[in-house]
Amino acid sequence: MGSHRRLASSGFDRGAVTLCVLTAAAGALGAVPAVAAPHGNTRAEVDRLYEQAERATEAYDKEAERAGALRRRVRDAQDHLARQQQRVNTMREQLGSLAGAQYRSGGIDPAVALLLSADPDDYLEKAATLDHVDALQASRLKELRSALRELAQERAEAAGELAELERSRKTVAVHKRTVERKLARARELLNAMPAADRAAWDRASRGSRGGPPGLTGAVAPDTPVAPEAPDARAAAAVAAARSALGRPYVWGASGPSAFDCSGLMQWSYAHAGIHLPRTSMEQRYAGHQIPLSQARPGDLVVYRSDASHVAMYVGNGQVIHAPHPGAPVRYDPVGMMPISSVTRP
Repeated sequence: MGSHRRLASSGFDRGAVTLCVLTAAAGALGAVPAVAAPHGNTRAEVDRLYEQAERATEAYDKEAERAGALRRRVRDAQDHLARQQQRVNTMREQLGSLAGAQYRSGGIDPAVALLLSADPDDYLEKAATLDHVDALQASRLKELRSALRELAQERAEAAGELAELERSRKTVAVHKRTVERKLARARELLNAMPAADRAAWDRASRGSRGGPPGLTGAVAPDTPVAPEAPDARAAAAVAAARSALGRPYVWGASGPSAFDCSGLMQWSYAHAGIHLPRTSMEQRYAGHQIPLSQARPGDLVVYRSDASHVAMYVGNGQVIHAPHPGAPVRYDPVGMMPISSVTRP
């Protein structure tokens, strides 16, 4: 979020939603009727709601990624179970054929069959074949029993993964409502603000224009800058982030048409051939941390002590980030809110 204030944590720390609800979530933030502004500091309340919603959004992103991995595992398990079941069916058919051959060949007592045989040598040859069939049948039966045990175990594991996926879906629904409720309330408060107060809130949300100590040469947040990145990968990530300027913030989105803060970082670095984790909390450790004074274009700047917001440093005291609903991907001063760490992927 674009807030320069340090505010109390919401206590929201559980997993969140699946990606299939993004469109509904965005729609829920549309036209919300204006209500009377509450007593107290309305701008601080908007900041607090946005901060809580962003923390919930990052938890949502983490759970969405986990749910996607679970769906893939369940799908793979189901495919494997189908192949295993076919294998078992084939083995049963083979055993049935062997049993039929044994019945046809060995239905008479061996001593009687030898007495009735016109050719004892032929009988002995057939008996040897029957012994071979018996041994093969025993081997196939052992193999079938082993396959049935494996199949039962894999079915139990698949059932466990399905149950886990269902729990994740329920978590999704809970956190979807939490994010939407907080964002809708923030929208109500903003709609109720006088134009001058809303403009002041927007200016305050962009922080100081001078940047923190140790980063010089700051320029206005809407002025493109192009300092050299330290290497080709960082340069590609910065170029991708710049190409996203002006695209809307949508919570849970990771491009290419809309982004949340960590989704923009993941998408930008994917253009450099680097896979970043999905959430800002994980991106904080997706590389080695450096002092802010050594920040270079392409470094990830992580905000707040809970690492609930992330941006990309692009030089001259600026970052590119996806701020909050209603604010597109944009330049802002690196010191727009409390910085917790700087990470170089």
